[in-house]
Amino acid sequence: QVQLVESGGGLVQAGGSLRLSCAASGRTFSNGVMGWFRQAPGKEQEFVAAVTYVTQYADSVKGRFTISRDNAKNTVYLQMNSLKPEDTAVYYCAAGFRNPVVFARAYDYWGQGTQVTVSS
Repeated sequence: QVQLVESGGGLVQAGGSLRLSCAASGRTFSNGVMGWFRQAPGKEQEFVAAVTYVTQYADSVKGRFTISRDNAKNTVYLQMNSLKPEDTAVYYCAAGFRNPVVFARAYDYWGQGTQVTVSS
């Protein structure tokens, strides 16, 4: 059984930083894509970042967020700097093997989500 377990969410002031982690078990994703999506209250889920052999970011987080992966640990990270109140959302880790990686349909497996709240 494949599981993705996120950690690292929390409450932070605007301008602060958080680092999310997502550990996968049950299957290796070193040849696939691992990514992050988020959903704010009352809004649709949106793409944040993804990593294969290259990285890809939503325009809203470019220059502030960094995605990375450790294939030996089957883990993906999201370093979030210069956080803004509009970054407040539940962040979901996802993994899969399809394209395009900016769309949720590329991913077969999802974590349970971790709350990130940025206060102004």
